[in-house]
Amino acid sequence: MIVVGVGVGPNMLTQEAIEVIINAPVVYGSKRSIELAEEFIKCDSHIIKDYKNLHLLPEDAVILSTGDPMFSGLGKFATEKDRVVTGVSSVQATCSRFHVDMSTLAIITAHGRDPAPAKDALIREVGLGKNIFMLPAENFGVKEVGALLRGMGVTGKLCIYEDIGYSYERAVCGTIEKPPENNSDVYCIMVVQ
Repeated sequence: MIVVGVGVGPNMLTQEAIEVIINAPVVYGSKRSIELAEEFIKCDSHIIKDYKNLHLLPEDAVILSTGDPMFSGLGKFATEKDRVVTGVSSVQATCSRFHVDMSTLAIITAHGRDPAPAKDALIREVGLGKNIFMLPAENFGVKEVGALLRGMGVTGKLCIYEDIGYSYERAVCGTIEKPPENNSDVYCIMVVQ
């Protein structure tokens, strides 16, 4: 299979991704990933219902992954014989938006999983003086991150970036003492110490 990153929002497909999608014999993806790439899909497309069975799809199938496949994406299902095509990630878009050097970051995800390891990583990485990029979980979001950091005595900026790339995207910063509130469930968090 070929796992293709479609970017984190509209108009973020790379030229390589466009070429792979245009030439695909069949495309699979989430509803959102198919919508992001639909103008370039020239074949049948199917919404993935069971991500654990991706290995059963045809070898030449193109699997669409939002953002970059290797950050909290479908690239984790690729084997050595599969191809992975990069996409613009939420990490890249957020660093550009808030002018934060990616080399200063610890990248953490709680998205779609138990947030306990993400919480532990946040505590550890902030303690090392790192800036943080995080994909939140429903029960470990900007409010919980702000409260945790306040309890640790950390100061700095706490930013959120919602619905990246869409006309209604929202990027806002507050402080750890007074964090911004998210209006969308599709957002990421940036902590700048």
